[in-house]
Amino acid sequence: MTLKIYNTLSRQKEEFIPLEPGKVKMYVCGPTVYNYIHIGNGRPVIFFDVVRRYLETQGFDVNYVVNFTDVDDKMIRKAEELDMTVPQLAEMFIQAFKEDIAALRVRDASLNPRVTENIDEIIVFISSILEKGFAYESGGDVFYRTSKFAEYGKLSHQKLDELQYGIRIDVDERKESPQDFVLWKAAKPGEIYWDSPWGQGRPGWHIECSAMVLKYLGESIDIHGGGHDLTFPHHECEIAQTEVITGRPMANYWMHNAFVNIDNEKMSKSLGNGVLIRDIVKQVRPEVFRFFMLTGHYRNPLNYSDDSLLQAANGLERIQNSVDNLKHRMAVAQEGIIPEGLAERVKEIASNFEEKMNDDFNTPDAITAIFDLVAEANLYLQQDRVSLQGLQLLLDQLHSFDAIFGILSEAAAELLDAEIDQLIVERTEARKSKNWARADEIRDLLTEKGIFLEDTPQGIRWRRK
Repeated sequence: MTLKIYNTLSRQKEEFIPLEPGKVKMYVCGPTVYNYIHIGNGRPVIFFDVVRRYLETQGFDVNYVVNFTDVDDKMIRKAEELDMTVPQLAEMFIQAFKEDIAALRVRDASLNPRVTENIDEIIVFISSILEKGFAYESGGDVFYRTSKFAEYGKLSHQKLDELQYGIRIDVDERKESPQDFVLWKAAKPGEIYWDSPWGQGRPGWHIECSAMVLKYLGESIDIHGGGHDLTFPHHECEIAQTEVITGRPMANYWMHNAFVNIDNEKMSKSLGNGVLIRDIVKQVRPEVFRFFMLTGHYRNPLNYSDDSLLQAANGLERIQNSVDNLKHRMAVAQEGIIPEGLAERVKEIASNFEEKMNDDFNTPDAITAIFDLVAEANLYLQQDRVSLQGLQLLLDQLHSFDAIFGILSEAAAELLDAEIDQLIVERTEARKSKNWARADEIRDLLTEKGIFLEDTPQGIRWRRK
């Protein structure tokens, strides 16, 4: 089966052919670290983690780079509000970002370069653009001449004279054209700055990613990703900057995820309806939120609400319970053959899962395949006699899916600690001696610890809340 990716540049699905066999160079725009990340930020973080995981399961060596924007206007203002330096602010929110994505089971990127660690490379990059005549200096700022790059607008499919969104066209006498964008910003009194050939200042937003992609991944990369809002102007400007220097496509595949709405309204500062990741994971298990984010196709808007989160929790519980039941039954199962029909059905479901993921990472349909496997596992568990090998086949396939989705609870896979184990033994003895009061007391105690017991024909099984 061939992997196909929807390319924002061509507006169609294209067969994925990496620049180098067996390797993938992938860059996703990271956060501007001036605040805690909200659920809108969480969507690309989770989705591109799944993309990376899937590519790795397909045998690719993925070099996955996610940058940190650790200096810009918002950071300067925020640092002033909190009476901190910009580097102090950046360090605080970078650590917070790492804590939040770790809670969401997101694996660390191969590299997290910071803007402030690459100022020299950015200055060299800007100098090269100036030398080619695609930029000009004005009043200590350096601007890019958008009119000189004939393909400007090819990613967002807009003509330069018809730009409609995403760019501030302010009256600025220093610009040759309102559509020109800044590469280097002169520092105002008291602001953080670096010395440059054009005076003291700092990089513009767009130039940082161009410089870091070139430095860490090369002239061309396989996949460049980010939220839909980055298509224009950010990624459009990256293309203009990079391709005038390299003469090559910056990325072969441009991927953009759609927005997250809250109760069918667009999330915005003006509405005050943003929800922080660190607040969400206090309300529900992080795996539930991660699962919710994958229930919709990444190119479609996703609506967040209490009901949608509850539905995700219920769906994930079905999968988790199936895994727990398979593990519990394995403790008493006997050696035996795998039923031919079961083996064929598992293979069919695995093939269907792969087919859906190969179709532009269609996670909602892939989830349907997971539920098909859960249904198959539940049917098998209803049989009086099951084989250890049959149970293991089902469990291995569920874990194979989870290696990509990252939704199963790690806590549920842990063994009971000695204290809880002893309480279960004691409760069993209490029931045998018809000491119902003590048996109920132990059940209540275990419930308080988040351990739920269920009496089955195969013995007592447990699950965590």
